[in-house]
Amino acid sequence: MPRFFYIVRNRAGNKDSGVEEGTNQEEVISRLQAKDLIVIRVFPESKETVSGLSPEALSKKEFKPKHFRITKDDLVLYCRQLATLLGAGVTILKSLDIISKQVSSRKLYTVIKDSQKNMETGLSFHEAMVKHPSVFSELWVNLIESGEASGNLAMVLDRLATYLERNAAFRRKIISALIYPVILTVVGLGALLFLTIKIIPTFVELFKGFNIELPLLTQILVLISTFLQKNILIIAIIIAVSSFLLRKYIAAKSGRRKFENFILKLPAFGELFRVIAVERFTSEMSTLLESGVPILYSLEIAEHSVGNLTLGDIIRNIKEEVRNGKPLSQPLEKSGFFEPMVVQMVNIGEEIGELPNMFKRLNIFYQEYIDTFLTRFTAMFEPIMLIFMGLVIGIMVIGMFLPIFKIAEIK
Repeated sequence: MPRFFYIVRNRAGNKDSGVEEGTNQEEVISRLQAKDLIVIRVFPESKETVSGLSPEALSKKEFKPKHFRITKDDLVLYCRQLATLLGAGVTILKSLDIISKQVSSRKLYTVIKDSQKNMETGLSFHEAMVKHPSVFSELWVNLIESGEASGNLAMVLDRLATYLERNAAFRRKIISALIYPVILTVVGLGALLFLTIKIIPTFVELFKGFNIELPLLTQILVLISTFLQKNILIIAIIIAVSSFLLRKYIAAKSGRRKFENFILKLPAFGELFRVIAVERFTSEMSTLLESGVPILYSLEIAEHSVGNLTLGDIIRNIKEEVRNGKPLSQPLEKSGFFEPMVVQMVNIGEEIGELPNMFKRLNIFYQEYIDTFLTRFTAMFEPIMLIFMGLVIGIMVIGMFLPIFKIAEIK
């Protein structure tokens, strides 16, 4: 009969290990649990165990991940795997152990192992997660706490995984829509810079051999070319320093608020940024409320995780008015940030007791709205950029050929 090595803790918290025979791993786990032991790990006998390595030594053998940092995709996969394993009836510690053997991030691997260690000492899952605030946001911690309190951790994790997957897919869609305009802009500006710095000086050298006065357009192009040739390095440094200072300014809360207010006031794009903020708010609220998190706690979490300080301040005011007994729809309308459709749907959701479902419907609407806006923007940007490039290059070509026509007239 196969032999299995095990590591367990008794009710006093003391760790123990040993060997147990059984037909399969599940049978051994059931037998150990019947002895009132907390199973940490059970694994079959292998060449390494036969060679004399203890269960503790084997448990310390580390899986080697592929990269160091934790990406959003790493967290999405981690959440989905955890939801699947718990939904299949696997214990939380066993689930974490299984996931740790296949995670791609070295940092996430360390976080999972540390969570296991903290839970073995008696902490709950959400308490173990609180120790890693840079990895797990308030949304994660509060949803997990809600799932543990209600006994529906697998269901809550499934909803969280769905939320993360939906957001990741939406983010990829936005990035894909913006890649082409960015590439077109960079290539266009690069072509103009090449023409200005390399091609125009060649024509200038040609014109020096003729005793003619250059047309005004040509003189302007030559001045621009000469200026760029002499100061290109200084311009590059100024752009780099300005970008760095702008990022530092935005990193501060006061600067970020002013920058957000400026962005929100931009024509056309200001509306897009407002809608993106509302989309994230509705997405988080639907997930939190569906998972059983009370509305005040949901607003508290959304305030800090919505990713927009302006909207965060508005949510804080909304939360205080809800705390004072007002229905959510009233402060939403009073804020002026949300469209009447949002206010009305939230109002209906409160009346019929379907607030989470209404937030989900709003989230779907805003995702489709943003997707449509970006599709139209991409479709419009290409011809606009091509017309702009055509005009600029046309002006440059005319400016360089005007002296040639003048030379031909002289001859």
